[in-house]
Amino acid sequence: MLTLTRKHATLKIRNFVTQDNPIESPSSKPDEPAELTASRAFACEMARLARDRHCEDILILELAGRSPVANHFVICTGTSNQQIRSVGHEMEKTGKENGFSVFGRAGTQQGRWVVVDFVDVVVHLFDEEYRKFYDLELLWGDAPKIDWEQDSAKSD
Repeated sequence: MLTLTRKHATLKIRNFVTQDNPIESPSSKPDEPAELTASRAFACEMARLARDRHCEDILILELAGRSPVANHFVICTGTSNQQIRSVGHEMEKTGKENGFSVFGRAGTQQGRWVVVDFVDVVVHLFDEEYRKFYDLELLWGDAPKIDWEQDSAKSD
């Protein structure tokens, strides 16, 4: 059942970039699979949403080929537990509006580390203390970082 659900979500991701969607993907390569291009575009959209909601220290790690869990992690720091929960809920809503169902979520009760799993894109919203403690950037230190801010200037 888990595989079917993930496959269904992956098909939605493949169709995401080919539809008339305003989200653009930075640095997509001509020979790159559509699934990776679409998940990168969606990760950039989640990073922009986090920026617009005043989250800090936002980055996207490309995990494709490094992890079977996801193609991209979006990692950001919120300024309060309420903000972290609110941004997480807004990301879920934006995902659904763009055809990305939430596969799983965690941490919304406490609001110190909220995880929103869109299958190929996993968003981590931390408070400052938890971000330093878990240090996902160090854990995935070999993963390339996506320059979503540079692309943001073109698409804003």
